[in-house]
Amino acid sequence: MRRTLVFILLLLHVVAHASTTVRSGPMVGYGEMREALLWVQLSSAGTVQYRYWITGEKSKALVSAKTSATKESDYIATVVLTDLTPGSRYEYELLLDGKPVPLRRRLTFVTQPLWQWRTDPPAFTVAFGSCSYVNDPPSDRPGKPYGGSYSIFEAIAAKQPEVMLWLGDNWYYREDDYYAPSRMRKRPAYDRSLPALQHLLGSTHHYAVWDDHDFGSNDADRTYRFRTEALAIFKMFWPNPTFGTLETPGVFFRFMWGDVEFFLLDDRFYRSPNAMPETPHKTMFGRAQLEWLKEGLISSRATFKVIVNGNQLLAKHGFETLRNYPFEFDELMGWIKGRKIPGVLFLSGDRHFAELSVLADPAFYPLYDFTSSPLTAGYAADRRPEENPLHVAGTFVNDTRNFGLLRFDGPLDDRRVKMELCDSTGAVRWSRTVKASELKPPAGR
Repeated sequence: MRRTLVFILLLLHVVAHASTTVRSGPMVGYGEMREALLWVQLSSAGTVQYRYWITGEKSKALVSAKTSATKESDYIATVVLTDLTPGSRYEYELLLDGKPVPLRRRLTFVTQPLWQWRTDPPAFTVAFGSCSYVNDPPSDRPGKPYGGSYSIFEAIAAKQPEVMLWLGDNWYYREDDYYAPSRMRKRPAYDRSLPALQHLLGSTHHYAVWDDHDFGSNDADRTYRFRTEALAIFKMFWPNPTFGTLETPGVFFRFMWGDVEFFLLDDRFYRSPNAMPETPHKTMFGRAQLEWLKEGLISSRATFKVIVNGNQLLAKHGFETLRNYPFEFDELMGWIKGRKIPGVLFLSGDRHFAELSVLADPAFYPLYDFTSSPLTAGYAADRRPEENPLHVAGTFVNDTRNFGLLRFDGPLDDRRVKMELCDSTGAVRWSRTVKASELKPPAGR
């Protein structure tokens, strides 16, 4: 009888694990010279590990430590791959309960090269976008579906970027999600399982910040009562290298790729309501985060310093923008100019169209804000370029879903970045090239 009971229990264990499948991923998270992070979500509990090798050297494959995907973690598992070789392309495979999972796509990532004191910085490509909406009829508003063109993720993957930046509204909480954290956890899991997204997830390093719709309700701010729960959910689904600081929680962080440093900002957790009077107390980022950014900019030795935010930072219009927080806007721009910080470039999303804005100042260098939106949400065909007097002629696009590219190249003493705006098929709609030498204060100023 005892043997029979043991056999039944073992059989039940085998059957339970045999039914476990990959719900989404694997996704490549942050990447450095010697380590990288991989994320995956399963359909039920299971043990996850990876086999990984430099392309062409599978016989020398390494195997990662095991980690468990449990109900408490929403069956999410993250694994840090170690002992990597700098400047290499790796391939990898997922092992579920010790067995390889057959996936019909190539799983790959790169390690950053150890170029310092040896060579010029590497050439590399960064893709970015915002406003990713996946239709879910039971929770969507009636009428024409808002989401579409999901093949845009394949178009991004085809560009083979080393890095993908998600600039907010990476999923859209619906009305029946806003005040139920149990429902909020289901929204990113549903969106992340989109089949068209899986190739991009598994082949590019992903970094993300939020805007209103993946934080809470439309135009949500620090008064949102589930902001702490929203932060915990965001951390589950985006394996960024860090989140905030020890003293100041949030989704803001910084990271280096080659000779470029990225500063990703949190425009929601500390945000004052948009309708608050324009006083020094009205803030988008909060005092602690703004000081963190200012100190980071002045300490950075990067050729380009890319400041990434959900809302636009330079544009003038009547919608959400840092301009609606004039004291904070003036303090940040004053710091950049007063401290003569070179190489600053802004990225933003949110607006459901794309444009390049420029803040010209004859006593300084031109500051650019490259806005790309939306990825798969509806685009704002009714918006007009003249709404923003700072837009660069020929860069306003409101007739397609889109994504942006930054292509960094050139020797250390002559680095440049090519900005490209691509439509949902990957076709380039416009491009502009800016040299690092053009993003420096005039001599003697």
